[in-house]
Amino acid sequence: MNIAGEQEGDDMAEHEENEKVFRNLLDAGCSRDFADNFLHLADQQKKLRLLSCHRCSLLDKIHEYQKQLDCLDYLIYSMKDKEK
Repeated sequence: MNIAGEQEGDDMAEHEENEKVFRNLLDAGCSRDFADNFLHLADQQKKLRLLSCHRCSLLDKIHEYQKQLDCLDYLIYSMKDKEK
């Protein structure tokens, strides 16, 4: 294979890897803009910070949903307790 063919193969592999990362980011709840910006960053530390920030955001949502579930559980418990 010549140098041009090797470059083309490398570009194809990089494109496929970027597609996998893009899909993973979308599956993780990131917006398309976030995923695009992430893929265009060259600095690994900035990429890691972005991922950490998004992770914290998701964790905050989990905690918020847990509080909501706790409220519903309490209401269900209270209603069942009154039936006794």
